[in-house]
Amino acid sequence: MNHSWNSSLGTRDPLFLTGVTFPSEYPIYEETKIKLTVYDVKDKSHDTVRTSVLPEHKDPPPEVGRSFLGYASFKVGELLKSKEQLLALSLRTSDGGKVVGTIEVSVVKMGEIEDGEADHITTDVQGQKCALVCECTAPESVSGKDNLPFLNSVLKNPVCKLYRFPTSDNKWMRIREQMSESILSFHIPKELISLHIKEDLCRNQEIKELGELSPHWDNLRKNVLTHCDQMVNMYQDILTELSKETGSSFKSSSSKGEKTLEFVPVNLHLQRMQVHSPHLKDALYDVITVGAPAAHFQGFKNGGLRKLLHRFETERRNTGYQFIYYSPENTAKAKEVLSNINQLQPLVATHADLLLNSASQHSPDSLKNSLKMLSEKTELFVHAFKDQLVRSALLALYTARPGGVLKKPPSPKSSTEESSPQEQPPLMRRQDSIPHHSDYDEEEWDRVWANVGKSLNCIIAMVDKLIERDGGSEGSGSNNDGEKEPSLADSIPSHPREDWYEQLYPLILTLKDCMGEVVNRAKQSLTFVLLQELAYSLPQCLMLTLRRDIVFSQALAGLVCGFIIKLQTSLYDPGFLQQLHTVGLIVQYEGLLSTYSDEIGMLEDMAVGISDLKKVAFKIIEAKSNDVLPVITGRREHYVVEVKLPARMFESLPLQIKEGQLLHVYPVLFNVGINEQQTLAERFGDVSLQESINQENFELLQEYYKIFMEKMPPDYISHFQEQNDLKALLENLHQNIQSKKRKNVEIMWLAATICRKLNGIRFTCCKSAKDRTSMSVTLEQCSILRDEHQLHKDFFIRALDCMRSRQTQGALNESDDPETGCLTDNKPTSRHFYPVALLLVSSHLLVVWLILSLALLLAKYQ
Repeated sequence: MNHSWNSSLGTRDPLFLTGVTFPSEYPIYEETKIKLTVYDVKDKSHDTVRTSVLPEHKDPPPEVGRSFLGYASFKVGELLKSKEQLLALSLRTSDGGKVVGTIEVSVVKMGEIEDGEADHITTDVQGQKCALVCECTAPESVSGKDNLPFLNSVLKNPVCKLYRFPTSDNKWMRIREQMSESILSFHIPKELISLHIKEDLCRNQEIKELGELSPHWDNLRKNVLTHCDQMVNMYQDILTELSKETGSSFKSSSSKGEKTLEFVPVNLHLQRMQVHSPHLKDALYDVITVGAPAAHFQGFKNGGLRKLLHRFETERRNTGYQFIYYSPENTAKAKEVLSNINQLQPLVATHADLLLNSASQHSPDSLKNSLKMLSEKTELFVHAFKDQLVRSALLALYTARPGGVLKKPPSPKSSTEESSPQEQPPLMRRQDSIPHHSDYDEEEWDRVWANVGKSLNCIIAMVDKLIERDGGSEGSGSNNDGEKEPSLADSIPSHPREDWYEQLYPLILTLKDCMGEVVNRAKQSLTFVLLQELAYSLPQCLMLTLRRDIVFSQALAGLVCGFIIKLQTSLYDPGFLQQLHTVGLIVQYEGLLSTYSDEIGMLEDMAVGISDLKKVAFKIIEAKSNDVLPVITGRREHYVVEVKLPARMFESLPLQIKEGQLLHVYPVLFNVGINEQQTLAERFGDVSLQESINQENFELLQEYYKIFMEKMPPDYISHFQEQNDLKALLENLHQNIQSKKRKNVEIMWLAATICRKLNGIRFTCCKSAKDRTSMSVTLEQCSILRDEHQLHKDFFIRALDCMRSRQTQGALNESDDPETGCLTDNKPTSRHFYPVALLLVSSHLLVVWLILSLALLLAKYQ
């Protein structure tokens, strides 16, 4: 094993922070002999540290820029059998004569290494409290072996590091750092793309079934279907290619521009730190690291989603009269109603059949229960259509039928005021601006959906009549319909007791027929609304949908991974589980993107993708097999992620969660650019995007805190407030956001602290989840050790250097790209982030300065 240090550091008492790796193919035994060789590095460019186990008689080849100091060797058995498992070794010159130093070698038992695995060896330098890093690949057992199958459904290829650092009272804390890939990097995109294909095929079919349209609208429909079919084919091709990816479980940053991997997140990993303190309770700290969700293949020439969606909406408002403008809210409402129709119609039909089944069994109690369920679902069904959007869409579709084309361009008419036709421009700007058509019966729709309620009332009256004749003491109808039901019941002829099924069957058929008429009309009218969204700007709107799907897929893969990990680590925490189903979880994203060049577009993509996660809800179900991979259901405006838990874990959950209550998340993003490109942006560019994102998300975080304080039980809140001063942290965060200080990394620290205190899920993101991300994560870990676990104040920088020199973060299998930026802490007694120094001004900045100076000089003499 070779040890090297830089003599320019000016120390005669160096620290040896070198990793020791014993892979499975090279196990260690008691007779294994380990040789430690120490070099003094003169040239920092050749400062390398290698770890190897060498035969005692062989030395590694010399390298330029370093000189041999000495060596020591020992057998593993000698170390394990020694008193307190500690050896003091003399560091000798190459001839074995002169002693030039002393090395102490000891064994650190982390506690979680089980099943007879070999102990991992560490060393301490005499007079210096430092740790020799140990590497391992064994999975941890934090929550017991029962959780391992569940954990393995998410994580893969763990890489671990073991550290030992001194505390402020000169005792030792033990740290296990683990980085794992996630199987969900590819699983979630494939699930999501399959859903998109299903949703788009259904929409295309509904557009085809709109019925006969006037030539103008029919041509638009054909054009829309052509483009939509092409998009479906593209999604199918991408899904096929993703299904072929069976080797890697994550996408490296070098692949972020590949078209077939667009939907896959970049460098998605779990970064975990487990701390064993001598006096404090063991603790676990998780951060999900991932590249910023962004459409790299699509590029950023025209900006990201935030800018593109705003521009798209502005253009829609100025569209010509041949299109009908529907706001994004109403378009989303149309999709929601269509989804409700598709869900509720089969439910009502199922409960209607159950009612008939109860009637055939001649069971009054079963009949009443079935009627109750049918009434509830039918009421939801009818309520879904009580919306002005459906009424206006029906009129719009009527005017698009052959013979329904208007003689003149329609003039906008507000729902609250009338304007003279002469004052109106020939542009259609509102969905309620379709003029009244003399042949259109506006009350017909009211009659159609009201027939559903009347049919249900007839069924309720009949059930009451049958149960009453059978000797039942209670009716089934609601108090609201109590006055109607006697008259309906009196109009129904009496029948023998055994004819319950025959008496209810025609009423059920009538209900289903009325529902079918409502569904047919509503589906066609709302599909016509979606046709407007697609027709006016092909193919731009479809390309925007594709870009949004790509960004959302990357964001969702990380979220699902984070949720499952958080659930696994907090499964037996009653307070967390209560918070989960009562309030929901805060999900905090730490962004390190600059507001310069392409990273502006990345940040715009990331902001929208993370905001779209509000559409996601989680549902925990019991796993019925060994397959515990999550399943996604729903549509673009509303997704449900079903997380499967093994039976024993599922039984420990609260009743509300076991019964299928949807669990919501509250995503927030705080971004602080830290690299040299951010220096350019702050001096010569625009940082308003970052400022607005931070302000918007602070308001979301504040709203979550308000809900948390209102909904959690008083006894929990009182204990929570004693342990945490969140109000002061929020005020401090708000002040830092308002201060508009350059590279204010205090924002990151405060947001992360608030998230951890609120039991949230933490993410750290930069362009590729490598350099900037790893610098941030290691700094956060060392700050936690100092603030929460009493890391020795003189050892902060050493611990930080140790973790960074042996870091597991982000990109063990990748070479670094030049996304510069540095985070450190030059004040060990301070708990805040500080940049190590102002970043060096690049040649780009110098060129910009010269150009500006030349321009000002020319302007002066003109």
